[in-house]
Amino acid sequence: MQIKHFLQFNDLTSDEYEHLFERTRRIKEQFKAYQTYHPLHDRTLVMIFEKASTRTRLSFEAGMQQLGGSAIYLNTRDSQLGRGEPVEDAAQVISRMSDIVMIRTFEQEIIERFAANSRVPVINGLTNEYHPCQILADIYTYIEQRGNIKGKTVAWIGDSNNVCNTWLQAAEVLDFNVHVSTPPGYEVEPERAGLYGTDHYEEFRDPMEAARDADLVTTDVWTSMGFEAENEERMRDFADWQVDGDMMRVANKDAVFMHCLPAHRGEEVAAEVIDGPQSVVWDEAENRLHTQKALMEYLLLGKITG
Repeated sequence: MQIKHFLQFNDLTSDEYEHLFERTRRIKEQFKAYQTYHPLHDRTLVMIFEKASTRTRLSFEAGMQQLGGSAIYLNTRDSQLGRGEPVEDAAQVISRMSDIVMIRTFEQEIIERFAANSRVPVINGLTNEYHPCQILADIYTYIEQRGNIKGKTVAWIGDSNNVCNTWLQAAEVLDFNVHVSTPPGYEVEPERAGLYGTDHYEEFRDPMEAARDADLVTTDVWTSMGFEAENEERMRDFADWQVDGDMMRVANKDAVFMHCLPAHRGEEVAAEVIDGPQSVVWDEAENRLHTQKALMEYLLLGKITG
């Protein structure tokens, strides 16, 4: 079986995502029924972290154990990667001692170089440019809550960061639309987002107009990891880009709100929204576990049915 990596959302096709969403449904169903399912018995996941994490580590580590395998945590500060060992050399060694690797790091180039020298599948747990595992979970959550996302409208309010970039890629792969509203100076960079065209997204100066008639409204913190030095400036620039009750009221009446977490109530989102009836953030967070289990199963075993 040819090695398949998951480094950007557009690494997989719509047919592959259809399979992953169905496998997620089945795997989650088994989990909720306390049914043992160990297709990855005796397989080892190595998790390499250069950026801190709660949900990514917990969902991958617990998920691999629930599939019957084991997970090993490596922080670059505690390994030779943090002491100047070339990424290419580390990839050669780590991939000979494990079955699958997840990396959460800074530049996308790092994970691309690692994957190019790996003998096993590599998963992007987050880079500055993309966060495909998050959007995999987000889209599954929408499907679970509201049905097929094809043709729907997602409103992205805030910074055109790695999560936004991945929503834009997902829209092209799965045929839905994204309305993006960012403050001036924080607009989408199509090349950085890895976009092939502009047919599936539109930019809005007014965040209220971006949210109007949307089926899903989503945002992220105003200051992502690695941009802390810009925090005060960003607090000023993003002041009018909070997702609040008024914004949710101009979206479709059955629209859902999502946030990849951690959230700052009173900044990018009002408490009335994230803690309100349209919020699905806790289901969204839990689904990181189940979608990533389906992803690891697919990358290691191919398409499983039943």
